[in-house]
Amino acid sequence: MEYKFLLDIAIILFAAKIFGLFTRRMHMPQVVGALLAGVILGPAAFGIIRQTEFITTLAEIGVLLLMFSAGLETDFKRLRSSLKSSAVIAVIGVAVPLALGFLIAFLFGQDILKSFFIGLILTATSISITVETLNEMGKLKTKAGTAILGAAVFDDIFGVVLLSVFIGINGGGITLLGIGVMLLKICGFFVCAAVCGFGVFKLFEILSVKFGNTRRLPIFGLGICFLMAFLAEQFGVADITGAYIAGLVFCNSRSEKYIEEKSDVLSYMFFSPIFFVSVGLMTSFEGLNGRTVLFAVLLLIAAIVSKLLGCGFGAALCKFSRNEAVQVGAGMISRGEVAIIIATKGIIVDLL
Repeated sequence: MEYKFLLDIAIILFAAKIFGLFTRRMHMPQVVGALLAGVILGPAAFGIIRQTEFITTLAEIGVLLLMFSAGLETDFKRLRSSLKSSAVIAVIGVAVPLALGFLIAFLFGQDILKSFFIGLILTATSISITVETLNEMGKLKTKAGTAILGAAVFDDIFGVVLLSVFIGINGGGITLLGIGVMLLKICGFFVCAAVCGFGVFKLFEILSVKFGNTRRLPIFGLGICFLMAFLAEQFGVADITGAYIAGLVFCNSRSEKYIEEKSDVLSYMFFSPIFFVSVGLMTSFEGLNGRTVLFAVLLLIAAIVSKLLGCGFGAALCKFSRNEAVQVGAGMISRGEVAIIIATKGIIVDLL
């Protein structure tokens, strides 16, 4: 049996914490240090660790736990009251990056379909990185933080729909009926999540009253998290959205703090560092030339500016203050797992 994975995990955990402490001393979130550790450990720098299927699996669990914790820490009443503003922010925050990405790719000689797909990659906000950063800064439950979370969830939904449409067009199999079925499946998931979530919430309230805070509650809670993530994928929605909704189910329950406390230990001690380092491990500079570097730099600028201006403008339309609008725009800039998933799908179906 090959035991090198144990050494890889040890190096990842050490590096994530050491670099995290360094970035915290520089007044930056520790998640930045973990991402930097992945870049340095991976093929982009020293090549000490390679992305493996095992690390990818652990990273996937890490991001689900992050989203579950984000749901637990969400102010549900504020989230419900900000659904309209979150949708507006998300729509503009998808349209502007899509347009800028399309324009840059088209100017660099890509055809219309590939240009649209490159624009699509820029639309998806990384909820997990944003959540961890907001959490470290103590801003997760603020008005801006709640709007960012809601808008990021809408981002994922829009991204999934657009991704399916583009893949269907590329394969010649997209129809109005197909789009309708896809939208019905997504709506069906949220209806099922609401009904099942209400039932689970009531059940946990009964268990909390009868047994108090016992270890069975966080165990069952994590089971619900992974079940919701699985069901989300089956309905065509990102698994991280399912995990986030699972957290929302418990966010106003009697056992919320206890479940959050126990699940957070599992997350920050093991799975979350592996996830953030794994994002850095995927960075590679192979095959770069002057034209590619220029293209990448322009896309990077577009990725930052489009979310900052697009989402910030959307927040301003929804009566957020100037500072809050800037915070929303900045909070929506981060890209990560969803963009990587979209890009990977594009490679598989020859859209990239």
